[in-house]
Amino acid sequence: MPTHYFCDGDVAVLSIDNPPVNALSLEVRRGLMEGLNRAAGDAAVRALVITGANGSFPAGADIREIASGAAFEPPILLEVIARIESLGKPVVAAIEGVALGGGFELALACHARIAASGARVGLPEVKLGLIPGAGGTQRFTRLAGPQAALEVISTGEALAAARARALGVLDALADAPLPEAVAWARRLAKEGPVPLASEREEKITAVDPQLFSAWRAAHARKFKGQLAPWRIADAIEAACTRGRAEAFALERQYYLECRESPQRKALMHVFDAERAARKIEGVGPQVTPLPIRRAAVVGGGTMGAGIAVLFANADIPVTLLDVSTAALEAAMERIRSVYAQTLERGRLSRVQADAALRRICGTTDYASLGQVDIAIEAVFEDPALKRAVFEQLDRHLPAHAILATNTSTLDIDSLAQVTGRPQQVVGTHFFSPAHVMKLMENVRGTASAPQTLATVMALAKRLGKIPVMAGNCDGFIGNRMLLYYGVEAERLLEEGATPEQVDGVIEAFGFAMGPLAMRDLAGNDVGWAIRRNRTLPPDERWSPILQRMAEEGRLGRKSDQGFYRYEGGKRHQNPEALALIESVSRALGIERRAISDAEILARLLHPLVNEGAKILAEGIASRAGDIDVVYIHGYGFPAYKGGPMYWGLQEGLEKVIATMARLAPSHGARWAAAPRLVAAAARGTWD
Repeated sequence: MPTHYFCDGDVAVLSIDNPPVNALSLEVRRGLMEGLNRAAGDAAVRALVITGANGSFPAGADIREIASGAAFEPPILLEVIARIESLGKPVVAAIEGVALGGGFELALACHARIAASGARVGLPEVKLGLIPGAGGTQRFTRLAGPQAALEVISTGEALAAARARALGVLDALADAPLPEAVAWARRLAKEGPVPLASEREEKITAVDPQLFSAWRAAHARKFKGQLAPWRIADAIEAACTRGRAEAFALERQYYLECRESPQRKALMHVFDAERAARKIEGVGPQVTPLPIRRAAVVGGGTMGAGIAVLFANADIPVTLLDVSTAALEAAMERIRSVYAQTLERGRLSRVQADAALRRICGTTDYASLGQVDIAIEAVFEDPALKRAVFEQLDRHLPAHAILATNTSTLDIDSLAQVTGRPQQVVGTHFFSPAHVMKLMENVRGTASAPQTLATVMALAKRLGKIPVMAGNCDGFIGNRMLLYYGVEAERLLEEGATPEQVDGVIEAFGFAMGPLAMRDLAGNDVGWAIRRNRTLPPDERWSPILQRMAEEGRLGRKSDQGFYRYEGGKRHQNPEALALIESVSRALGIERRAISDAEILARLLHPLVNEGAKILAEGIASRAGDIDVVYIHGYGFPAYKGGPMYWGLQEGLEKVIATMARLAPSHGARWAAAPRLVAAAARGTWD
């Protein structure tokens, strides 16, 4: 049995031993119920402690059981929790490691919770399109109050033990939680147990009803189109406005609604895809990553500064190299600004920020990099400049060091060729801002050694990133597909759509920002500069719109003029931009027409799916899920729709094929339906 029962004097201890994360599987639930019943019938047992073996409390439900329905086989977690509350003897949770989801709901049902100072607790169900379904919203709200419950549960935030203690959802912190929990249980048995969380009312009475309407208004954009965050808010509001039994029943009703929703299925796919993406095709677990003890970043612009912050936050000393002391000082000012914002948001303490800053040093001399294990080049996207940097790195870095490039589109092999260590050259494509965006698109060159690949994938985890391994081609996975998205957005403008309509369709779909607003954010001059380094086949063309924007100084947010007009950071319709677009239509002899929202959505998203099929066929991506992970964490595709490849299957790949058949005659041969797409449509799967 994965649940062990033993006694410490008059206190029974139930220890859950279900590696690797002590998930609350059916066998664990059965063991807990048997242990609770055994303790209830033993007069010598006056109290109980529930804990987890191997340094971890249960990290949640068994994800596979949620998908299969086995989570509903009795005893379900609700029944285990009901038995704890009806036992008539105090029960204390001893928490080490993590207590998440159903694991934390189990702890919340106990009379007290004692945790190690390094433990983390939380209710992350929203990340899987769910809400807590075993009383988590109700008990958390009664212990911490509705404001904290709204913010923590709607985001799925994992709380550090100290913060959880301050909120009131933990009762004490201890170096050794189990002995302390046994002592607490014994004391509660002697003095009388405190009220259960489900019985407490003091933090849910006299709540201002405006709290919930204000919260919904403030989060309308963030959670637009999603189900679970709103149902979490509904459940928390019910805790404050309905009777106890009704509120608990509503939480369960909302949980079941979310469990059956397409969003839950899509987010479960993303969960699985993120884990599968960590595996490198052709590289087994026997390959040991190179230890990264010291790093270097070349180029102190926005991207380079953000990467330096990542290393410093991961407790890795980093040397930032730039061309002059003035450039270095500007880079350090960017870094100090990042930490100032982090402090303001409460994500780091002053002590932590100061310690991280001390891990960053600057230099203008490549000879100073003789001790680093990896150097990441983050200079401007110019092939000649990047090759020059790699020649210098190869000359000055130690023989074992890895040379990595942050390029977003350029050929990894061309950089490897200027070095004497092509097996140690790899792409590490971060996304801006590097210290915020989760994706790290690693790129394998022709000669990249297994250890090099294993090292950058392990490094991504250490830096707190979600990694995907891509093959080497123009644009890799993400930007190769994005080319179609951006080109088609401009073609739609030429034919009669407006920037507001194009972006409105994509934002209504679930993206935080449409393609034209994104161009303005990145800088239309930057987009045009990148485009000048790329070529299209003879039967395709670039729209002149982006070039005209850049040449006329309509650079986007940086100039307050682009596809939109900007005032105080807010975007507004720009009649001058529309006039420019209409002039391009006239010059090309295109008669503008009304374009439906459905056509816009198909023409923007179906080409992503088609190009993804080509990327799969060529081995640039190992799995369709890898493409979904890239687009969710790097390009803003709504996670609750599963990513472009998953969404394409749900949409119907036959529809994608039909769209490509319509576009190919006017757009070029590359737009024709890919053979892998046609095959997947016939099979109903990408596999």
